[in-house]
Amino acid sequence: MNAVVVLNKPKGFTSQDTVTKVKKILKVKKAGHAGTLDPMATGILIVCINEATKITPFLMELEKEYVFKAKFGISTDTYDAEGKIVRVVEDFKLEREQVESILEEFTGEIMQIPPMYSAVKVGGKPLHELARKGVEIERKPKKVIIHSIKIESFEPPFVTFRVVCSKGTYVRSLCHDIGEKLRIGAHIVELTRTRIGEFRVEESIELEELKSLISNNLDSSAFSFQPKKGIFSIDQALYFLPSVTMQDYIIPRFLNGNPVKIPSGIVPAGWVKVKDTRGKILGIGYGNGVIIKPERIIWEEV
Repeated sequence: MNAVVVLNKPKGFTSQDTVTKVKKILKVKKAGHAGTLDPMATGILIVCINEATKITPFLMELEKEYVFKAKFGISTDTYDAEGKIVRVVEDFKLEREQVESILEEFTGEIMQIPPMYSAVKVGGKPLHELARKGVEIERKPKKVIIHSIKIESFEPPFVTFRVVCSKGTYVRSLCHDIGEKLRIGAHIVELTRTRIGEFRVEESIELEELKSLISNNLDSSAFSFQPKKGIFSIDQALYFLPSVTMQDYIIPRFLNGNPVKIPSGIVPAGWVKVKDTRGKILGIGYGNGVIIKPERIIWEEV
């Protein structure tokens, strides 16, 4: 089975715990996710199975959308409701116009410091391991892109936001930084990833639904080719890449890792899906307008 599962991750599970559960349900040995979600968060977690693990870097590049509920006036060490309270501000007044004006400063390219409670590694160790030992170290800020952020509901001290952002954005840090800018602090109490690229949470699959599909379909390999809720073939998951058809006589050269010149037509510049004349995906290549250099060979079932 080679497939991409767009899962609605339940609250309380780490991303890796969720991947492990998917592996057991589908009875596969190889799986990985395309972008971590915090244990307290729900929503889309893309899990790639077997050969689909080769496309995780491409899926991770897609923009993300989150809906998060912030509580103002309280700051925590993890920037969310699961952390220890480190600051409380009482008797503050919060106006919607005040928050909206601040949001303009958090739109576009911004520099963001990863939270101590994160999977970022420094010296080979994840920051969250150091944080749990009470160690805090300096973190380098990194550039992320906030495409848009707007208020969904305003009921102080709670404010719900919808944010569309680039990969690598820490929504917990975004919430914390907004609270610091307002000088009253804030932390996340609810967080849902609602979209990754064109994959939407409304079209995702629950773990229990996945179990039901398996119990009713003994041949799980068919999922790669038959449209089902939340389950996509590698080709379907790479909807955002253009396709190039390769003639049979030059396919062996491509599969052996050699650059290939396509005799008919112009090769798109950038990443492309390479298929045979029957529409079967062979891999992902990088085109320069003339040739395609193979980058990922995909050994799909026939």
